Amino acid sequence: MADYQAPLKDMNFLLYDVFSMEAMWQSMPSLSEHVDRETAQAILQECAKIAEQEIAPLSRQGDEIGVSFNEGKVTTAPGYKEAFKTYSDGGWTSLGGEPEFGGMGMPKVITALHEEMLCSADIAFSLYPGLTAGAGLSIAKHATDELKERYLTRLYAGDWMATMCLTEPHSGTDLGLIYTKAIPQEDGSFAVTGTKIFITAGEHDITENIVHLVLAKLPGAPAGPRGISLFLVPKYQVNEDESLGDFNNVTCGSIEHKMGIHASATCVMNFDGSKGYLVGEENKGLACMFTMMNFERIGVGIQGIGAAERSYQNALEYAKERLQGRSLSGAKYPEKAADPIIVHGDVRRMLLNMKALTEGSRALSTYISMTLDMATYGEGELKAKGESLSALMTPLAKAFFTDLGLDNTVAGQQILGGHGYIREWGQEQLVRDVRIAQIYEGTNGIQAMDLLARKVSASKGELMQVFINEVNTYIEQTSATNMQEFIQPLKDANIDLAELTQHILKAAQGNIEELGTSANDYLHVFGYTAMAFVWAKMAESALAQEGSSDEFYESKIKTARYYFARLLPRRLSLAASIKAGCDTLFDLDESLF
Repeated sequence: MADYQAPLKDMNFLLYDVFSMEAMWQSMPSLSEHVDRETAQAILQECAKIAEQEIAPLSRQGDEIGVSFNEGKVTTAPGYKEAFKTYSDGGWTSLGGEPEFGGMGMPKVITALHEEMLCSADIAFSLYPGLTAGAGLSIAKHATDELKERYLTRLYAGDWMATMCLTEPHSGTDLGLIYTKAIPQEDGSFAVTGTKIFITAGEHDITENIVHLVLAKLPGAPAGPRGISLFLVPKYQVNEDESLGDFNNVTCGSIEHKMGIHASATCVMNFDGSKGYLVGEENKGLACMFTMMNFERIGVGIQGIGAAERSYQNALEYAKERLQGRSLSGAKYPEKAADPIIVHGDVRRMLLNMKALTEGSRALSTYISMTLDMATYGEGELKAKGESLSALMTPLAKAFFTDLGLDNTVAGQQILGGHGYIREWGQEQLVRDVRIAQIYEGTNGIQAMDLLARKVSASKGELMQVFINEVNTYIEQTSATNMQEFIQPLKDANIDLAELTQHILKAAQGNIEELGTSANDYLHVFGYTAMAFVWAKMAESALAQEGSSDEFYESKIKTARYYFARLLPRRLSLAASIKAGCDTLFDLDESLF
């Protein structure tokens, strides 16, 4: 596998040339005092070093050895505990945390790029701090000041880690079916009892304490999701002086043996009258947990980008070195026994697909992160727009980026041929590791339904109109002659997205099943259109550097042309499938499957 090199130049291009983030930070009082261009660049440079030098070298061994389980104890792969200490000593566990409790308070656009580098280096490692950061968000937003002071400070310091405990053996997507109970105690705590499965980092030897955020039901709670509460349940109780106290009856029953991410502990967790503390209001736990889940869903989407970037770097290096055959138009390297495979049209197709989709995903992820920062730190109309766009685009980030992530790791495997299928070269690990990203934190089918049914249909199209208006505004403001090759297809795609949205909403009035059968294709139409929007912005910024001797900008412009010519048209076939309707899916009786 090629040595990972963080794409810092592309990241800085997005932050400062494409999205003018420094100006946005300076316009927000809560950010202007502690984040500027110099600070952000220093953070990303140091993150690149730790990702490249400390974490990426562990990935292969972590995959080969994995985690081990013995009598309720989980031991992580060699080097992981030490690497996490280096990581936490550098302050990385506090990057996006609340400054009041020891966090650095960096905006999402910075933490998202940091997450991508971790995921490119090793998805399995990234999950340990990633879950902790997400839990920190829920605690910071919903917990009491006492819980924040006691637990957030230790999570941000990297002394402890955290998990999210939702799924039960009989309850996955439908969390209203959970059985885990929480019984009120005289001291104001709750005795939590139940079993949770698929718990990432539920047990390990990296930190001395693990803080679990657990969904459970109180006695007499309403049926279904309206009766779910959220509880903070530590592995070890914490004394008044913040030292660790008694074991809290939180045990690991087993670990899962998985297709990939072998170095990440995926646990069955048993809570047996474990002392827990209510987070947020009674019976409002799902809303509290969604603060973390939405963060994690975007983080999972970034896993797809990270794997895709690593795959592209591997495939590009291989395609330049592997000699096989001659170019159809004649030998390009006559002095060699054969041409490198990068001369062949189909290899170039796969490489350019990977390049255009990965760079486009990174740009779109940065845009979505920017909308989250608008919602978090903005005011008035800016805040409202950020809230609408981030709500609309969270399911897109999770599903679209992970679908493309798998496609791009498989493409990299195809370019490596037989070497991509054997373990020695490391490419097949990327395929296995990224595959789970389409499944956990809500399957991509669920994300598509969230987008179309809960966001678009429930708002009668108004939420999607916010995005469509955003693109239209950009189109109206971009009149440069050299941009029309990008603006016109973007305009066409945006018009088609608006028309398709209304088509589905009208069809669903006659048959509600239209939403379920259209959802996946609709999400991808939206994804390719949104990616066209950010590719146009990248092309505009690169064209502004015309005359520069830096090949980076030439590459951007030509890759943008490839995206608009060869990839954006995918939306047309998806739209045709949607317009074919749902009848053919439901005409087939179950007995005929």
